Amino acid sequence: MKILFALLALLAATVASAQTREKQERALNQYLPYAGEPVDRFQFWELLRWELVGEYKVVVWPRLNEAYLLTVDGPCNDLEWKDAISVTSTVHVVSRRFDSVVVGHDKCRINEIRPIDYKKYLADRKQAREAAKS
Repeated sequence: MKILFALLALLAATVASAQTREKQERALNQYLPYAGEPVDRFQFWELLRWELVGEYKVVVWPRLNEAYLLTVDGPCNDLEWKDAISVTSTVHVVSRRFDSVVVGHDKCRINEIRPIDYKKYLADRKQAREAAKS
C-alpha cells in the first residue's frame, strides 16, 4: 500500500512539473520578443518582483516598469521549487559573471542579462486585449 501511495505521489509531481514547465515556456515566449541584446550589468536597488520562466531563466523587476531576463548557470536545483529569491549586487549594480541569484541553499551565477522593453510589452498586451474585445 505504501508503494502505491509513493507511486501516486511521484505521478502527481511529474504531472505538476510538466504543467509548470509549459507555463514557464509560454511566459518565456511572451517576453523574448521584447528582450534586448545581452548587457553586462544593470542598476539594482531592490527586487520588486520575479518570475521563473525556465529551468535556468528568471525575469526580475528592480523597478516597477523595468525588467531583465537573467540566465543563470546550472545546476540551480532550488530555483524551480522556492517561493523567494534574492539577487546579489555590488554598490547597487548587478553584473553578469560576478553576481548571482540566491535561492535556498543555491547561489546561481548570472551568465546573461537581457533588458526587457517592459513598457512596450505591457502596451502590446493591452492592445491585444482591446482588439480581442472588439
